This record gives sequence, structure tokens and C-alpha cells, in this order.
Amino acid sequence: MKFHQLFLAAFHEPKKLAAFRLLPIGRVIRYAFLFILLMTLISFTRFSVGDTDLFEASPELNEYSETIGGLIYPMAFIFQFVIATFYVFVRISIFAAIGIWIGKLMKRRVEYRFVWRTAAIAITVPLLLTIFLDFFQIWETSGIIFSSLFHIGYLIIALKYYPKAAK
Repeated sequence: MKFHQLFLAAFHEPKKLAAFRLLPIGRVIRYAFLFILLMTLISFTRFSVGDTDLFEASPELNEYSETIGGLIYPMAFIFQFVIATFYVFVRISIFAAIGIWIGKLMKRRVEYRFVWRTAAIAITVPLLLTIFLDFFQIWETSGIIFSSLFHIGYLIIALKYYPKAAK
């Protein structure tokens, strides 16, 4: 299955979202890295055009940035990529754990590895929502809560299509 098919199915096909648990883990991780790269590029672009006031927050940081000059940009890109990777994979893992709990309440046959894959594909809409809401300062903290509820909702809908647990 191609990435654009995964992307489109993640929006409105919960039965396929549940079936994505059977995808190879490598494909799921590559799909997650597409969003990590998207988040990094948006963050780096905002940093490059001066959208964030990082260096004005501290005189020491401002002095340090002037000392290293142009090296700040590759270092910032790498740093933002590492942070985005950590954020996305921790978020997927936390929601997979929540999905295990919800799946057991729904009396579904759930394994962490399968729920993790479903949570990784289900992060599509919540992550795009987080990126969009990041541009509005009002939604900084409540945007994460809002997108987390979306993620849980997508997981619940997908878990309905998991096989029932044996008695």
C-alpha cells in the first residue's frame, strides 16, 4: 500500500485503519517519519524566518548565536528533527498503551504491537491538527488536549473492527 493511500484511508476509513495493524513495522515507521519530517520542516522554516523569539528570551543565547553564526541553522534543523522524532514516537507509544486499555474494555483481542501500528497511522489527523493549531497562540495547551481526544477517538473507532477476544 502506498503512502498516499495510507494517508487518505487514515482520514475516513476506520475498517482499513484497523487493518493497518497487519502492515510491516518498517512501513509504519516510514509513514511516521514523513510526519516527523513535515513537523521539522515547518518548525525550521518558522525558526529561519524569525517567527519565534528564541534568542531574544536570553542575552546569553543571543550572544552564543552570534558567536557560532551560520552553524546555528544545521544545528537547529538536527535538534528540531530529534525533538520531533521523540515527540511523535512517545505520543504514539502512549496512545497505544491507552488503546490497549480501551481494547480490553471493549473485549477485543489486542496486542501492543498491533495497537501501536494502528495508533501510528491514526496519528495522521491529530498531528495535522496539532501543526495547524500551533500557529495560533491561544490554542497552545488546549490544542494538544483537543488533538489527543481526536487521537483517542480514532483509536476507539478502529478498535471496533479488531477481532473479539476469546472467552
